[in-house]
Amino acid sequence: MRRESGQAAVETALTLPLVLFVILGCLQLFLLSQARLFAQYGVFQATRVGSLNHGACTPMTHAAILSVLPAVHSFLGDRTLPGASAGEQLGQAFGRFRDNHYQGYKGAGWTSAGAATEALVWLVREQPAPTVADVVAFDQPLPRAGRTEPLRLEVRMIFWAPLRIPFADWVFSRIAAARLGIESYTSQDPLMLTRTANWEANPRPSLDARTADELRRRLARGHYMFPIEVSSTMRMMTPPRLSEFAEAECSAPGFTP
Repeated sequence: MRRESGQAAVETALTLPLVLFVILGCLQLFLLSQARLFAQYGVFQATRVGSLNHGACTPMTHAAILSVLPAVHSFLGDRTLPGASAGEQLGQAFGRFRDNHYQGYKGAGWTSAGAATEALVWLVREQPAPTVADVVAFDQPLPRAGRTEPLRLEVRMIFWAPLRIPFADWVFSRIAAARLGIESYTSQDPLMLTRTANWEANPRPSLDARTADELRRRLARGHYMFPIEVSSTMRMMTPPRLSEFAEAECSAPGFTP
């Protein structure tokens, strides 16, 4: 009986990390799937707001943040606002993140995520690169790429979705970093403690260089997150302002991706 009891304890110790990861990993996958839905809705809202506001960056960024906020912060049931309505709680949470950085995020160990360092979303206006002619006749069909079509606003967004499940966040980050060609991991395998991991970096990374560098920097700080890239396009309903398109990228004031 003692031998059998000892054998069961050893088997449990060997398999428990894997079983634990399966449970927590499923939860993390569901949260990432949810975050992608929020991101798709967010880029649509950002494009819609930009179409109606001359392609202005600030309202577009705010629309995107407001849409992805539930994936970043669980604002309902906030104990600091007793008796507050859902709208008031949402407004309070939006106030913490409206400058497009993770300073208001209270993830474990995220002490260095502050202003001008880590954005929630990156917004890039792929089109238009407006000219004076586009501003004057934005609602008229314009010749583009060999065909006539109305002026459209095309937006690409990267949502830096936080991984919120303990243990699974670290494992997911290591696996993703290897898969995306960012960094290999060959130390002890957290899923099977008796062997060494063999998570080699993919020689053909699927992220652009700047996104990969930013992900590497955040993971080095212990800020486990995953970049979700989505895009949307919509016809311009207002003339683009040339002053708003000095740069294609929309970001928080003072933030340089």
